[in-house]
Amino acid sequence: MTRLRRTAVLLAVFVCAACGLVYELALVALGSYLIGDTAAQASIVLGVMVFAMGIGALAAKPLQKHALVAFAAIELLLALFGGLSVLALYAAFAWLDLYAPALVAMALLLGALIGAEIPLLMVLLQRIRQQDAGSAVADLFAADYIGALLGGLAFPFLLLPVFGQLRGALVVGVVNAVVGLAVVFTVFRRDLVRRSAVSLSAAAVAVLAVLGASYALSTRFEVTARQELYADPVVFATHSRYQEIVLTQSLDGADVRLFLNGDLQFASRDEYRYHEALVHPVLAGPRRSVLILGGGDGLALREVLKYPDVATVTEVELDPAVIDLARHDPRLHRLNADAFADPRVHLLNTDAFAWLRDETPQFDAIIVDMPDPDETATAKLYSVEFYAMVRKALAPGGRVVVQSGSPYFAQRSYWCVGASLAAAGFATVPYHVDVPSFGDWGFFLAAASDTAPAMGVDPPAPLRFLDADVLRAAQVFPADRRRVDVPPSTLMDPRILQYAREEWKGY
Repeated sequence: MTRLRRTAVLLAVFVCAACGLVYELALVALGSYLIGDTAAQASIVLGVMVFAMGIGALAAKPLQKHALVAFAAIELLLALFGGLSVLALYAAFAWLDLYAPALVAMALLLGALIGAEIPLLMVLLQRIRQQDAGSAVADLFAADYIGALLGGLAFPFLLLPVFGQLRGALVVGVVNAVVGLAVVFTVFRRDLVRRSAVSLSAAAVAVLAVLGASYALSTRFEVTARQELYADPVVFATHSRYQEIVLTQSLDGADVRLFLNGDLQFASRDEYRYHEALVHPVLAGPRRSVLILGGGDGLALREVLKYPDVATVTEVELDPAVIDLARHDPRLHRLNADAFADPRVHLLNTDAFAWLRDETPQFDAIIVDMPDPDETATAKLYSVEFYAMVRKALAPGGRVVVQSGSPYFAQRSYWCVGASLAAAGFATVPYHVDVPSFGDWGFFLAAASDTAPAMGVDPPAPLRFLDADVLRAAQVFPADRRRVDVPPSTLMDPRILQYAREEWKGY
């Protein structure tokens, strides 16, 4: 019987540790979706929580005389605040503009509660059977660390895909409360006085009721909170494995906008300016085979397919959810002219960086249409190493174009792209156009030679925006947007990430 009771307590340690790690990962994941900068979010959450765990362990010393009731109360508090953590932080971000202080406060609270668990559990284990301190610590921490592995695996592979961030945290809160209270009411039921049992039961019912009601209302809450972040009505929203995808449409139906992790990808009113400037200069040269890296909305692909002499187009897009939206949403379907149905298109849902590392065919024209480098995950796609792999995939005489951000709003970031291309062996021509929804937006046309590629346009039919005169003007940079001498960005020294974060902070 003693062994069975100890096993039950260690199993509770195992599950509670898994729940605690899920709370930590949920805070990190939410920050990466809302703010970006995953490394900073992880550092803040983990650093603050580990610090708070130490404080919680010290604060638990006076509670050891009442270890059983204290442990039950802490589990209920942890279940309540951990379960509601994502909901509370999303509300702080959407309505109060207090995300950073709310994140620190939540990490402190959850960390303190998690830290208080271990000393109290140690007391409860020793009540069942006294053993030397070393053995007790070994048993307790073994269950704790193995449980953390369960939480670490369950979060990305079970909770996020099945429940999503908000509801996943609520589900874990319920599990946390049920397991913590189950141990108290079964293994230690004889040690509980009637008053404590009644109080804990009432508290457990209240906590489970709050979590259950929050789960029931979570969809309505998420829709309302998300809408607060966008000017136009949200007509589609989902969390894919990689990012939050949101589509909005103006009330008059004239403007459709795509956002990834809150960053605008295009506005239908003026996207043609961006995509014509991106695609047609690079296709003024050889173009029988074309590679598009990114551009999962299909709008760059639409422009490429206007050329009847383009024989094959390979589209490499990491997130299949973006492709699925572009294929099946009627708004995007109309915008991209059903580009993915063209038999010349070969689609690959994979990471462009990893794909280029393998043996790849060579292409006459390569279009690099990646998200801005303001997150750790995207900064590598603007590195010297990445552009060196792009050069390897370029056929002799071929040309490359890279969307490069704004030479006005993000001046150092823009010219860092040029420096990185040059370091990878490209000769470049910078150019920029006005895209009203973005502002001044820039590109680099590049060739793997000592001579910069000739600028021009050779479309099969007149374009809505771009022509020879516009392209000539696009190569002129006024005084406040002229070249800035910055070093290239590499995998080991991602300077463009620092520049992008600093320069976009005020906009």
